[in-house]
Amino acid sequence: MVKLSAIQLCSQPDVQTNLATLDALLATMTIAKQHLVVLPECCLFFGGQDTDQLNLAKQCQDNQALHHGLAALASRYQVNLIAGSIPVLTPAGDKFTNTSCVFSPHGQLLASYDKIHLFDVKVQDNAKQYTESQYTQAGKSLSLVDLDFAKVGLSICYDVRFPELYRGLTQLGADIISVPSAFTRVTGQAHWQPLLQARAIENQVYIIAAAQQGRHANGRETWGHSMIISPWGEILTCLETGPGVISANYCAEEINRVRASMPVAAHNQFTTELKQLYNNLNRVDVL
Repeated sequence: MVKLSAIQLCSQPDVQTNLATLDALLATMTIAKQHLVVLPECCLFFGGQDTDQLNLAKQCQDNQALHHGLAALASRYQVNLIAGSIPVLTPAGDKFTNTSCVFSPHGQLLASYDKIHLFDVKVQDNAKQYTESQYTQAGKSLSLVDLDFAKVGLSICYDVRFPELYRGLTQLGADIISVPSAFTRVTGQAHWQPLLQARAIENQVYIIAAAQQGRHANGRETWGHSMIISPWGEILTCLETGPGVISANYCAEEINRVRASMPVAAHNQFTTELKQLYNNLNRVDVL
C-alpha cells in the first residue's frame, strides 16, 4: 500500500519551533512502507517581516542548516518528504528562490523546484498588497521526481492558477502533483478548492495540497483546507483548520482507469511540444 499525506501548519518565524511541530505531527502518523508526505509553503519560517526570509537565506547560504533538519525528519520517519518550500539564496545574494525540496526516506535530497509564478497582487485583507518578487527570484524550470511508486511533479501555491504548468508536468509523466501553499484567507475562500479540483480533473492526477492555516505572527491570515484529491476530482480528505495531518491511499490503477475511460490527453487538440509551450523557461528538470 502507498500512502499520501499532507501536513497543515500555522508556521512561526522560528525554524526550530517549526521543526519541533513537524516532528510531533509526524510522530502521530501511521507510516506506510511507501509513503509520501507534503509540507506547506514556507514550512520552516513564516509570519515575519518581508526581509526575514532573505535574512534566513543569507544565514544558511549553503542550505545545510535547513536541509539537515528536514532530511533528519525524512530519515527518522522513513518517508519521502516534500518540504513545501524554504528560502535559498541566489548567487547574486540580493534575493532568494522559494524552493520546494524532496527528500528520500534515507534523508537524501532527490530534487528541488523554484517557484515560477510570484504572488504580486492586491488582496482585500489586512495586508492589502503582496509583492513576492521584491525579495524572491522566480524559477525557470519544471521539476519532476521519479519515486519508486510514482512520478511526482512539483509546484507551489500561486502556480495553481496557471494550468499550463500542470499540463506540462503531466506530459512529462506526472502521476501526482504537490501543491504546498500559504493561500490568503480571502483568496483561499474564493478559489482554493475549485482550482485544485480543476488541476486534478484536467490532468487526471492525484493532487496533494498542504497548506498554512491561521493567524500568523505578522497578522497575516492563511486559509488552510489542506486536501488530497483523486484523478477524478474527488476530495479524498480535507483538514479545514488547525495544525494536523491528513492521509489517503494512492492507487496507480485508479489513474489508469480514469485515463482509459476518458482519454483527454489523446483527444487534446491543443497539445504542443514542451519546448514550445515553455519557451520562456530555461529548462525542464526530470530527476
